[in-house]
Order: sequence, then structure tokens, then C-alpha cells
Amino acid sequence: MCGIIGYKGKNSAVEVLIKGLKNLEYRGYDSAGVALYKNKELKVIKSVGKISKLEEKINNENLDTYNIGIAHTRWATNGAVTLENAHPHTVGKVTLVHNGIIENAEEVKRNLEAEGVVFNSDTDTEVVAAIINKYLEEDVISSITNALKNLKGSYALGIIIDGDEKIYVAKNKSPLVLGVTKDEKFFASDVTAINDYTNEFIFMDDGEIGVIDDEVTIYKDKKEIPKKIETIEFDLSSKDKQGYKHYMLKEINEEPIRLEKTLIPYLDDLSKLPNLRKYDEIHIIGCGSAMYAGMVGKTLLEEKADVRTICEVASEYRYKNVIYDKRTLVILISQSGETADTIATLEKAKENNIDTLAIVNVKTSTIARKSDNQIFIEAGEEVAVATTKAYLLQAAVLSLLSLKLAYDKGMIEDISSYLDEFRNISKYVKNIIDKENDYKSVVSLIKDKEDIFFIGRKLDYAMCLEGSLKLKEVSYIHSEAYQAGELKHGTISLIEEGMPVFSIITDDEVADKTYSNLLEVASRGATTILITKKSLKQDIDNEILVDDMSDFTISLLVIPILQIIAYYTALERGCDIDKPKNLAKSVTVE
Repeated sequence: MCGIIGYKGKNSAVEVLIKGLKNLEYRGYDSAGVALYKNKELKVIKSVGKISKLEEKINNENLDTYNIGIAHTRWATNGAVTLENAHPHTVGKVTLVHNGIIENAEEVKRNLEAEGVVFNSDTDTEVVAAIINKYLEEDVISSITNALKNLKGSYALGIIIDGDEKIYVAKNKSPLVLGVTKDEKFFASDVTAINDYTNEFIFMDDGEIGVIDDEVTIYKDKKEIPKKIETIEFDLSSKDKQGYKHYMLKEINEEPIRLEKTLIPYLDDLSKLPNLRKYDEIHIIGCGSAMYAGMVGKTLLEEKADVRTICEVASEYRYKNVIYDKRTLVILISQSGETADTIATLEKAKENNIDTLAIVNVKTSTIARKSDNQIFIEAGEEVAVATTKAYLLQAAVLSLLSLKLAYDKGMIEDISSYLDEFRNISKYVKNIIDKENDYKSVVSLIKDKEDIFFIGRKLDYAMCLEGSLKLKEVSYIHSEAYQAGELKHGTISLIEEGMPVFSIITDDEVADKTYSNLLEVASRGATTILITKKSLKQDIDNEILVDDMSDFTISLLVIPILQIIAYYTALERGCDIDKPKNLAKSVTVE
């Protein structure tokens, strides 16, 4: 959600900024812009739509000599998608880009308008530029510090001051990282924007202001503070589609090796996993697919390890009056580690002295750095907006944690067969993915439909939630997941002739119950699609079978099938698969 990047160095800023913006496209955006500076000359270029349109405008100018610049991809949250609302924004001597939301922007704007300030956009960002310009004096650090005291909300800012050859940056509750080399300095909302140029980074904390010049200096409360430069190695091959038509398909095909890379260190030594036995209650918190991975964990922790577990979406949990027990663990799930609502949940837990465990992909992220304990999934960079491999790894880690806790509590006497399943899961998943052509007959049944249901119970319902979300994310088909037993309580009235209904049945205990629900919708004209394991085969049309596995690993076989069906359905419908409309990869604001 929005992306920012800045550059100061000996080379042309344009190439760095445009490449960085393209690396940030996965976050979602609807407009883009750059501000370039040299020798007291400022050039601002903005466009609505794809970055390619911005490039066209830039190519009509001679801008290669500008060596200082800031840039932005905007996802409209404050004002419509217009050229006037696109970043960067300039007020007086201040030009800036902004990631975040200023909660009291309207109040500050009214006060500034009363003082004669004229605004040209509907954005909260122009308000930030105006308030900094109001306070601007010779001591820029003091000026920015004093100005920002007027604002409530979140921001990562990149600021150019007319007449000043430096770039200023500031952070509060939105991610901001600085990159350094001997001759070049960078800032960005995400390391992926700048890791083509450096592997040395400074991670800014809330309340800090930075000055980017020949060197980088960080201030807090107007005083210079020391900051560590961290060296991070990256697998840059993640940015290459490697022959696949879309990143989403590439990332689905990476799942077997990524499962192996994530799980093997723990399978070789289960003691590396956190000890959950000391907790009486576990709260699993995430957003979107991360929360649905949490639903898999909740089911297994309760059913197999007999521990009270709740799983909630972070945007609700953060505002609840949560009654914590001292023996509570909060598990935070996030691919990016920068999800705003999940960060707020982390802070809520810490304020109550509750232990936290992060299951996260980005090791340098806010959630990774601030949580008490971490389990890192080894997904590598995930470029497609709709998560695939990261979700599967999150579910896999939660499943393994559940197995270990069940064993530690004596609820499982012989763990060896379960561990063998995990050791071989990558082979099973690869076999599932290699059979992708087998699922295309289902694609032909649903590609022209506009409404679809998924039904299941217990663990199967958790899988339905993610399967339904993945389909609607990339194909734009309206899809809903329901507990199968709830159909009679109103929902069955929506079943029409030819409406596709997916059912997942892998739980032996409730298999007959769910199958009877599938027959109910079939009798009302629905086109039924069953995904089940071989021992529960029903000999019906549109049946997809997976190998018999335990509850700890069965979801890791079913979900790739649903991902592949979603991908090929979107392909048939001509959708923008890697960058679905209106969606952002990393939701860094509420």
C-alpha cells in the first residue's frame, strides 16, 4: 500500500527511482510521481495509472543530470485518483512523498487555511508539506521535529527542501529503511525497492528523523543518535519470473523447495521450536490469508493439543477489550512483517506484558524485530499480491507447532510417522502441482460464473476460507466460504441452477455430515466440486483426490490445488493476476 523511494548520489536519480517504483508495484498503486533536484532546480512529474505512463512523461524531458530525487506510488486512501492528488506534493519550499495516514489532517488543514494557505489537492500529504513549510527555519531538524508534533497518525516521509542539497526522512508507524554505499544513499518503504544497489541498511524507528547527504545522520528529539548498519544478503532470483507467465504461478511452483527449507531445520531438532506447553491460552492474530493460516493452527491446537485457542483478524482484535491470562501467548502472522493492524496487536500484547511469537517472512521487518520470539518462514520474496507460498509455509509452521505441543503433552505417543509426513511433504506437494492439468476441467466449470460457494467443517472450513479468498482476489468472482452446517440457516436460499459449490472433505469424523450438505445443494441444481482424500472417495463427477495424510499435513496438499484453480480461472478471465485491482501486498495503514 503506497511505496516511497529516494536517492542521492553521483549518478542519475531517474533510473534508480523508476526501477525502485517498479520493485514496489506489488504493494498496489493507482498513480505515481517523482521529484528531482539539482543546483536549486526542482522538477516534479506525476501521472495517473501505471508507472509506464510516468516513464513516458520522463522520457520527454532531459533529466539524466539530476542526482537527487524522491518518488512515490500512491494507492488512493485520501482523495480520488487524480493528478492533483498524486505525490510528490509541494508547499512553499517543501516537497515530499508520504506513506501512511494523518488522522487529524482535516483539523490541521482548516487551521492552515485560516492562515491563508491554499491547498491544491484533497490529500493529507499536502497538509504535511504545508505544516513543515510553516515551521521551516534554518535549523531543519528542529523545524521538522516541531512541525510533526502537530500531526497524529502514521507517516514515512521523504523530504526535499528548496535550496538544500540534502534529503530528509522521518518515520512514525510506517516502515522506512535507508540503504548506504560509499557513494550512494537511498531510502525506501521496503528493502525490495533498493536491494539491487546495496545490502547495507539502516532501519529507522518511530520518532526518528534522518538526514541523507554524503553520509547518513539520524536524530531523535533533535539529538543525533547512533544507528547500526545491518548487512543482509538477498536471493535476487525471486524478482525473475524464470520463464513462468506470472509470478503467482512461479511462486506456487516454488512451494515444495520452500517447504523443505522452512521445515527441515526444525524436523532435525524439534527443540528449536518454541515451548508452547507453558501457555494455557493462545491467541493467533493476522489479516487476510495470514489469519486463515491461523485458522488451520487454531483447529489443530485445539483438536490435537487441547489448548484453548482463539484466532481473530488483527483489525478487530486491536480494538477489543482482551482479557489476558498471564499464561497467554499471542502469535502474530504476517508475510511482510509490516501489516499495520498486526503491529498494533503486537504493541497491545507488549503493553500487557504478554509473550509474543511472530511467524514472519521478512527478517528485518518491524514485527520480526519487536516480537519476543520468531519463527521465520523461508518463502523468499513473494512478488504476486495474492499470497501463495507464504500462506502455505505459515500453515505448515503452525501445523508443526501443534504436533510438537501434542507430543510434549503426551497426547501423541509415537511422533515418528507424523514427522515422516512432514519430511516428505515437499514431494507430495510437488506431485500435486505437477498434476495442474487435472484441475483445469474445474476451471472450465467456474470461469464464466459470478457467484461461488465453498463449504466445509472444522479444518476443512479453514481451508475453504483461503480457497475462497484466493479465487475472489485474482479472478474477481464473488465467492464465499461457509461452515457446511450453516447452509440451512439462510444461505441455501441463494443456491441456483448451475451455481458452483466447492466442498472440502478430509476430516473422517464429519465427512458424512459435510457430504450430505453437498448432496443438498446438488439437489437444488448446484454444480458440485469435491476435494477429498482417497479413503473418502465418493465416485461423483468433479472429484479431486489427494493422498491420505494426517490432519497435521492434509491442508498442505489441498491448498495448492485451490491456488492453481484460482490462477487458471483468473487467466481464463483475462485478469491482472499478479497485481489484482484495488489490492495491496503490504497493508501498512489501517
